[in-house]
Amino acid sequence: MQDLIEGVAQFQRDVYPAKEGLFAHLATTHHPSTLFISCSDARVVPELITQSEPGELFVIRTAGNLVPAYTPGPDGVAASIEYAVSVLGVSDIVMCGHSACGAMTALAEQHDLSCAPAIADWLRHADASRARIAGESGAQEVDVLVQENVLAQLANLATHPSVARALKTKSVTLHGWVYDIPSGTITELHTSVPSPALAA
Repeated sequence: MQDLIEGVAQFQRDVYPAKEGLFAHLATTHHPSTLFISCSDARVVPELITQSEPGELFVIRTAGNLVPAYTPGPDGVAASIEYAVSVLGVSDIVMCGHSACGAMTALAEQHDLSCAPAIADWLRHADASRARIAGESGAQEVDVLVQENVLAQLANLATHPSVARALKTKSVTLHGWVYDIPSGTITELHTSVPSPALAA
C-alpha cells in the first residue's frame, strides 16, 4: 500500500502539473475514440501498451478478456459496451488477449476449479474458444487458445445490439490483438470485419 501512496504523491507532484491543461479539458469532456477490452491481468496495461493519454481509451477489463454474448438483464460488461458505443460513439473496439493468460492456461490444462466456482462459471464464456481448438495438443495449446479466444469474444461482442447496429452502419471497426508480454509485441489477428493493419 505504501507504494501506491507514494505513487499518488508523485503523480500530484510531477505528473499532474505537466498535464494540468489536459486534465482541465477532460473535466468537462469525455470523447474516447477506442473501446479497449483486455484481461484483468496486472501485466497488461492498455494505456502503457498503446501509449495513450488520459481520455483516449475507454477500458473494460475482465478475467480472460471474456465478453458474454448478449442476454437481456443487468450486466456490467454489457452496460459498459453499450455506453462506449451508443453514448460515447467510439469508432474502434480492440479485443486484446495476451501471452501466459491464467484464464486460458486453466482451460487448456484443465485445472481443477471446484474450489473456485465463480471462476469456473465465468470461464464458461470461453466454451466456444475451447471448441475452436479441439484436438490441439502440445506446448502451443495455450497460445492457440489465447488467439482463438480473442476471435470468439469478438463474435460474442457482435451479439450486443449496440455493436451490431454500429457494425451495420460501418461506424465501428473491430480489431483482435494478442499482446506478447516478454517481447512487448502485438499481433493483429484476421477478423471477419475488415480493420486497418498495425503500423510496423
